[in-house]
Amino acid sequence: MEETRTVQVDLGNLMALDSSHHFPSLPSSREELIQKCLEKGTELVQVVADALFNLPSTEDVDGPIVKLPPPTTKLPREKHLPKPKPPTTWEMFAKAKGIKNRKKDKIVYDEQTGTWKRRYGYDRVNDDQDVPILEAKATDEVGSDPFAVRRADKKKRVEKQNKNRLQNLKQAAKDHALPSHIQLAATALPITGTQAAPKKVSKDELGNVAGLAATATASGGKFDKKLPGEKKPKHEQKHRKFLPVAEGKGQGSKEKEQTDRVLNKLLSKNSHEILNVDKAVTMYNVKKEKKRSKQKRDSSSNSSKLKPQKKVQKKPIKKGSVNKGSAKKGKSK
Repeated sequence: MEETRTVQVDLGNLMALDSSHHFPSLPSSREELIQKCLEKGTELVQVVADALFNLPSTEDVDGPIVKLPPPTTKLPREKHLPKPKPPTTWEMFAKAKGIKNRKKDKIVYDEQTGTWKRRYGYDRVNDDQDVPILEAKATDEVGSDPFAVRRADKKKRVEKQNKNRLQNLKQAAKDHALPSHIQLAATALPITGTQAAPKKVSKDELGNVAGLAATATASGGKFDKKLPGEKKPKHEQKHRKFLPVAEGKGQGSKEKEQTDRVLNKLLSKNSHEILNVDKAVTMYNVKKEKKRSKQKRDSSSNSSKLKPQKKVQKKPIKKGSVNKGSAKKGKSK
């Protein structure tokens, strides 16, 4: 009598588990173990498929659609739970004073222009650029520009806000609770403080950096002004030499030759697509035939000029023969 085995099916995670499964005998090789695991996996997948088809479904163009139940098995996380972010200075102050954050509207009515504008960002409400005239105060200094004073105050506020932000990030770095999007760039931001000791640069590294900086110009440092006591860079680099743009007999013609070589190479690769071979062969044969006939005519004319020309003498015509013929013609008439 076979033992009845219960398979736990979790359709929320599309998973099936047979906790009572065991091999009757240990596999002798890895291939045999893989084969048995595949057979058992196929059996469990079939159990999941049967359970899915037993769920109530709705018909659709693509086929039946079922709604999966909530998962019953709690799967472990891949990474640890994020640590709570430490409160900022303002959050601690608001908590001590009992200040509660309230949601502000994004659109605010602007009394200067009489329109609704954004609270922050471009074309915001109460923008300094929309104020054409500022009223003078008793505390203003004589001769001072009120618009310049407002710009300077705004710049100080932005710098103070940026300083507070860096302080909050430093505190978060100490508690190992930096946001995920800042963890990778933490070494490039001034938030590490004195946690990591500065690396001491060796003399060779300084020499290499100085040599690279000296040869970073277009001339390779040839025309740069040398400092007193500066040595020749160790790593001299050869810069690429470009051909002159202007055409000429010397270097200027090399650019044309280089361009012709590139074009010929490209045309030779695709010559079967752009060249009609039959027409080209026909044209070549016609030209060759014309050249041969021309050479033949030239050779015949030269040979005729070298041969002595014979004078053609006409035989004298006798008068009697002419009269006889005319007489005969008269008689025949």
